[in-house]
Amino acid sequence: MIAEELASWGTAPLEVPEEVGEAALRHLLDALGTAVAATRLEAAGPAVAVARGLGGPPEATVIGSPGKIGAPAAALANGTLIHALDFDDTHAGGLVHATAPVLPAVLAVGEETGAGGAEALAALVIGLETVCRLGAAVPHGFHARGLHATSVCGVFAAALAASRLYRLTPEQAVHALGIAGSQAGGLLEFVNTGAATKQLHPGFAAQAGILAARLAAAGATGPASVFEGAYGLYAVHADRRVETRAVLAGLGADWELTRITVKPYPVCQLSHAALDAGAELRAMIDGRDVTDVVVEIHPDAAQFVCGPGKDRPASAYAAKFSLPWCLAVVLLDGELTVTAFDRLDRPEVTALAARIRHQPVDFPCAAADQPGRVSALLADGTRVTAAVDRSGGGPGDPGIGELVRRKARANLGDRADTLLTLSAVLPEQPTLTALMTALEASS
Repeated sequence: MIAEELASWGTAPLEVPEEVGEAALRHLLDALGTAVAATRLEAAGPAVAVARGLGGPPEATVIGSPGKIGAPAAALANGTLIHALDFDDTHAGGLVHATAPVLPAVLAVGEETGAGGAEALAALVIGLETVCRLGAAVPHGFHARGLHATSVCGVFAAALAASRLYRLTPEQAVHALGIAGSQAGGLLEFVNTGAATKQLHPGFAAQAGILAARLAAAGATGPASVFEGAYGLYAVHADRRVETRAVLAGLGADWELTRITVKPYPVCQLSHAALDAGAELRAMIDGRDVTDVVVEIHPDAAQFVCGPGKDRPASAYAAKFSLPWCLAVVLLDGELTVTAFDRLDRPEVTALAARIRHQPVDFPCAAADQPGRVSALLADGTRVTAAVDRSGGGPGDPGIGELVRRKARANLGDRADTLLTLSAVLPEQPTLTALMTALEASS
């Protein structure tokens, strides 16, 4: 069964290949930067306040806060912080934010257990690979049912990473995965309202994953058939039957975590390719008046970032899921930063967003890995078109390392040098103390 294979692999000794370790450390640094930026902008204040109110023994650090609280509560806060700006990484095949539900569990349990840096890295690798594979087994399958794949799959990945750090047996880890299945969820209804519940989903998954591992360690049991059973994950949450090989093929040899995309923009990944094309189109327009803009987009993406009313988002968070609004900002400003959402009522943005139309195109790929194609009709009757094969920051992008460093420096502020160094040498650290101490207060 899938749970037995994952548990056996996830709790066994692991020699992390160099390329895989480098990728995991890139995503660790990227996630820490997005979390610190969120603390500076107070983007996850309620979650942090509630998590700190839960208290607990002094086991783990909340990023940007002094002192320590219980590990599950810290994971709730940190998962929310990493995802709060929608600036964290995405695995296109699984349409999951990979690091946000996994890293908080690794950091919290790693602190709690006194794990060394190499142990923490191995747990992070296990968790990242797990969340990517679980999502990619049913491309867009969870989203089609109105569920956020990050939350649905993230709880299992967090549970397996925590099981490894708690040194659970393979049998106990199977139970942890089985228990995690009863906590898998995350509704997408926020897309229709502008509410920010999506920010909480990775925090919920990280917290629940730790609790699942603790329950299994204490003797609680969960179904080994949690994935492929008649009432298992895929049958219930994706309405599909999944072959074991869809999840496990190449496990430990073909690494999905090396295919995680880093975001250049703090918005939904489904818009990124179009925004990259829009940046190229801006140079082609060269300041001339635009009367009409057409964006080609995968139908699976269009339902979340296009449609009636999207040109006038009701909140800053809703704007992150509005392709017309985000593209208008890129065409006007040449960039889209975390501060762009401070003013939703810019008349020039609103006017241009109203002239942006979308054209569904059934690209033969996952929606999050689609090409970007944008054309503009100019006032003089000329139509210009820009296209990119896929969004930047993804697999095969030779500039991904520099993107991560540049983005981290912008997000981390005056702590950038310290955290860039500490994240790079994590595997050599005897504990996580130095890293977490540097994260106690945001810049």
